[in-house]
Amino acid sequence: MLVSLKWLKDYIDLETAPEELADRLTMAGLEVDEIQTLAPKFSGVVVAKILSVRPHPNADKLSLCDVTDGAQTYPIVCGAKNIHAGDIVALAKTGAVIPGGYTIKSTTLRGEKSEGMLCSEAELEIGEDASGILQLPAELALGRPLEEALDLGDTVLDVGITPNRSDCLSMIGMAREVAALTGKKMKRPEASLVESAEDVSLLSSVTIEDADLCPRYTARLIQNVTIGDSPVWMKTRLEAAGLRAINNVVDVTNFVMLEMGQPLHAFDFRFLEEGRIVVRKSKPGEEFISLDEKSRILPENTLLICDGKKPVAIAGIMGGLNSEVKEDTRTIFLESAYFNPSSIRRSSRRLGMPTDAAFRFERGIDPEGVIRALDRAAQLIAELSGGVVCKNYLDEYPAKIKAVENIPLRMDRIRRVIGADVPAREAVRILKSIGMTLKREGRGVYRVTPPSFRVDIEREIDLIEEIARLYGYDRVPSTLPSVSVTELDAIPRLALEERIRRLLTGSGFSEIITYSFTSPDSVEALGLPPEDERRRFVVIKNPLTEDQSVMRTTLAYGLLETLKKNLHNASFNLKLFEMGRTFFKRQDGELPEERNILAALISGKASDDLWGSKISVDFYDLKGSLENIFQDLKLDSCRCRVKMPEPFLHPGQSCGVYLGDVQIGFLGKAHPDVLKKMDIKSDAYLFEINLDLLGNQVDRRIRYREISKFPAVSRDVAFVLPESMESEKMLEIVLSQQEDLLENVSIFDIYAGKGLEERTKSLGLRFSYRALDRTLTDAEINSIHNRIVQNTVQKTGAKIRA
Repeated sequence: MLVSLKWLKDYIDLETAPEELADRLTMAGLEVDEIQTLAPKFSGVVVAKILSVRPHPNADKLSLCDVTDGAQTYPIVCGAKNIHAGDIVALAKTGAVIPGGYTIKSTTLRGEKSEGMLCSEAELEIGEDASGILQLPAELALGRPLEEALDLGDTVLDVGITPNRSDCLSMIGMAREVAALTGKKMKRPEASLVESAEDVSLLSSVTIEDADLCPRYTARLIQNVTIGDSPVWMKTRLEAAGLRAINNVVDVTNFVMLEMGQPLHAFDFRFLEEGRIVVRKSKPGEEFISLDEKSRILPENTLLICDGKKPVAIAGIMGGLNSEVKEDTRTIFLESAYFNPSSIRRSSRRLGMPTDAAFRFERGIDPEGVIRALDRAAQLIAELSGGVVCKNYLDEYPAKIKAVENIPLRMDRIRRVIGADVPAREAVRILKSIGMTLKREGRGVYRVTPPSFRVDIEREIDLIEEIARLYGYDRVPSTLPSVSVTELDAIPRLALEERIRRLLTGSGFSEIITYSFTSPDSVEALGLPPEDERRRFVVIKNPLTEDQSVMRTTLAYGLLETLKKNLHNASFNLKLFEMGRTFFKRQDGELPEERNILAALISGKASDDLWGSKISVDFYDLKGSLENIFQDLKLDSCRCRVKMPEPFLHPGQSCGVYLGDVQIGFLGKAHPDVLKKMDIKSDAYLFEINLDLLGNQVDRRIRYREISKFPAVSRDVAFVLPESMESEKMLEIVLSQQEDLLENVSIFDIYAGKGLEERTKSLGLRFSYRALDRTLTDAEINSIHNRIVQNTVQKTGAKIRA
């Protein structure tokens, strides 16, 4: 929140330097991110008075003015139409500098001398009105520098307000904090209304259909208003707070919101059909055009402010274009209400409308402050627009908001929590300084009732936190905690993840972390069929955006999205992996099923372009990385097998990953249709492994065997087998024979084509034999080798290729 110190001084006699105040606020839990010094962008501009105005003899659209600064009279040529003798204006004398770096010089215009320039507020960048010369109050002293006369200089603190401190989202809230820190007394603005004889209850009414979402709605009617510009003092305060001045009515609603923390809204009463307000939920498919001129289909159960026939505002968020205040508005219906914070938060997120009003309502406002803000705004509108406030106000309060009362506070508990001995008298003073009422219940025990604006105070620990921050964290002595050192038991899953992490990073992969939230459209992008379990989404009740409204059921979509973002930023050669959880919905009332998953993706060139490499990554690069993991974990039973492909993988370049007979994941090339749908213009290969299933089979014991000192002997055999038979099947059959002297078997060649029958292939296997205690003889080797080969032929139907 931007806090203008000039504005803050309206409520407290502030003598503290900005730097010191920023430090004290930060130490009290209201961190000041920045101190901004605001200064006008002009110099040499003074308050002056027009003595006379007459037509320019040589130009129909120009006037000749005699202007005085109280000490000297200047001839000025001016083209504005809103000037008259006696007006108090802003005069940029010769030598003055105005925004844009322009220096005013003495000049001659159409034969008449001009010794300066009369300025509009837009030319001085103290407002946006460029239609005419800035008209100043008649009481300003002539010749005084304009920046001093209008008190334009200011210092602004950019304060980071934590979500629980909604009471500080106002100037009065900040003044209250400063008063507690400095011991100064606070001055509160008091509304003093002059009401007409006409009773508002005879002209309008309010009906609340859902008291849970709108516990309280109040309103006043102001008649005979004249829409115009706001005074400079209000404009400068709004602009220092980051808001643009619009007109004297809308500016008042924004001013009071910033002053008191209560959002308000002004309706043009003539556009309220039947002259009444109905607070209700939206209907399915209901459309609404808001003040930003955007048409929206409202989510069901969005709280609306309606007249007798139609919606006129989205409650607590933004008004409608159909009831906005216009230049010819004469009667204002002024709203001040309390809305359910959760409802406003949900609607604001769904609609993507994070307005200043929603920001305050969703954090919780003072339910007892709505009338004070209503009266304050009505008074200011009447004063600035010349309007008349109707007698009484409308106040529908069907669901009384229960206040928190009599929270127990123990003095010894304060000492134990804070670690400092805060005297009881000091603790009581601190709590009273921020509006708490205390009642002593016994020795060292109090009952505390927080004020209605402190919606964050509910428990004893909240009171202790208030005492700690205002007592001063820097006054709490530093002590080392008393701890005992115990050996940390290793967590097998985390140890496995760290082991895999080292293997993949050592292979050139980079670890990424993506959101656990994802889009419900992710399953459509991946082409998952209706019966796929990955459509069992866990739906988030209050999502940040629609694209993050469900919990992910696969890491593959997040990897592909990350690839797309990198490609858009000209990063083409990628090796990425992520270890995270997926979430699957169970029956109502049950917690989701969570699975720990490892996923990886590669794309682009196999090595950097620095060496002119033109070789792209392929299926076997990623398969090799996965096999490295299995080899390191001593999982010899992990295999890749052809299966019905995942719908988002290429059917000819994908496989299932199995641990024994249990599928633990998949591996393959992303399907071209999926890449096209996701606007990814590069091939990608990815795998996904269930770490829970994998970890159950990891033997964490280290096994070893003696290395033989005797040489190995190899025999090569080429088998002719059906094209459809997996090579992995042949290896399994050979190894299943469990010959002690067979040290290893590996594939050295695969061939299909000339010299072989159709739909067959030649698979070359290399058999390696070795004994631990001797050099094997040819007779021994031939006997074992022939037995293995014959058994393999019998079990597979393969033939020996000559």
